[in-house]
Amino acid sequence: MPHWAMVIDLDRCTGCEACVIACHAENNIPIVGEEQSAKGRQVNWIRVERYWEGEYPNVRARFIPVLCQHCDAAPCEPVCPVYATYHNPEGLNAQVYNRCIGTRFCANNCPYSVRYFNWFDPRWDTPLDEQLNPDVAIRSKGIIEKCSFCIQRIHRARQRAREENRAIRDGEVQPACAQSCPAEAMVFGDLDDPESRVSRLAASRRAFHLLGELGTKPRVIYLKEDEWNEPPAE
Repeated sequence: MPHWAMVIDLDRCTGCEACVIACHAENNIPIVGEEQSAKGRQVNWIRVERYWEGEYPNVRARFIPVLCQHCDAAPCEPVCPVYATYHNPEGLNAQVYNRCIGTRFCANNCPYSVRYFNWFDPRWDTPLDEQLNPDVAIRSKGIIEKCSFCIQRIHRARQRAREENRAIRDGEVQPACAQSCPAEAMVFGDLDDPESRVSRLAASRRAFHLLGELGTKPRVIYLKEDEWNEPPAE
């Protein structure tokens, strides 16, 4: 059984936010508008944070995509009173929407702030309502939602592999964010397969976990050089 993980190379990320747009389209995430966004009521299963690195004049803008880290020791799971969030056998931090009662305990316990509360009934203006993904449930007002690693695409690849009597191939499952990244900064795959691309990248000397000191054992691994140096003049 695969154990899914994602590697994000921050040295490749340009902060274009194509991953954010693709995630919205793939997972039927509604837009709440400027006024409600200013109140912190927007929903983004993935966000791109910008920070500055270096000292003047060698200053560089860096970007880090932040999504659910699908932690093996997820702080969000034990605080849910109705078991709406749980760990599945493939290592995903899963969410049962119709079990959620909106206590928001999980969001408060997530150190990455990647769980979002639905303040409104979802609505899409025409013609956006015609591009909804039939493979993804529409979430109702009053519940928590978050990144699922595009689990519908995992299910689809598993079904196709079963019909062809084979294992899922490395690279066959691509979450929408990874598929849309023009810099190929995001790689998804089976971390238990030592030959998979994600396993080889995770073994890089540049690998680290976001807030790794918390011991949450995330399944998102970031790559980044320790320092950015001005390239030598030619």
